[in-house]
Amino acid sequence: MTARPARDRSEASLFSAMTSMAPPGIRLACRTIRVGDENLLLPEEQHVIPTRHLGTRRASGAARHLARGLMTDLGHPAVAIGRERSGQPVWPGGVVGSLAHDHVMAVAAVASSANAVSLGIDVEPAEPLPDDAMPVVMTTGDEAGPASRHLAGRILFAAKEAIYKAIHPLDGLILNHNDVVVSLTASSGRTPTGREARLYWCSSPRIVVLAIPSGH
Repeated sequence: MTARPARDRSEASLFSAMTSMAPPGIRLACRTIRVGDENLLLPEEQHVIPTRHLGTRRASGAARHLARGLMTDLGHPAVAIGRERSGQPVWPGGVVGSLAHDHVMAVAAVASSANAVSLGIDVEPAEPLPDDAMPVVMTTGDEAGPASRHLAGRILFAAKEAIYKAIHPLDGLILNHNDVVVSLTASSGRTPTGREARLYWCSSPRIVVLAIPSGH
């Protein structure tokens, strides 16, 4: 039997970690970004991805392909996923979701609107945040809690990205990292408007953070 490529093992490992952290009713998926994934964009999607940068189009194709599979799992048609001017995906009625990618992996989160009012997800390499980025990301009140010191800054960064994606559709506000206070101890985050989100995260083999606004 031929050994499976290393990227498939990484995919399987991350999928296992994501599945373990996912709350009931939320579907998560991941995919190693591959050559040719730009062709996974449906014709309607090709027109709404503004960049010609091949890497970005590949990542977008991979993420949207994942999301369509998750929608099918939920019993919804695998329709094209549009894009708002803000960059947020446009989901069909009855569905909420979020997409993300780094330079290696694409991830998607999808749920029925009966189970969540909104979702936010982010993926990052399991590497320390650059020193010069820490003052931008860290906010007075942030708590790294159980996160390793090695990865705490990167996890906080991913958490704030995920919270922004989850909250922006509700408030329409542009938030900076210092506008969001995160407690990894309490697995939660808060914005200046008083919105709160529950956080679910893993840190190996990559960092993935899922944010779900409270109160639904």
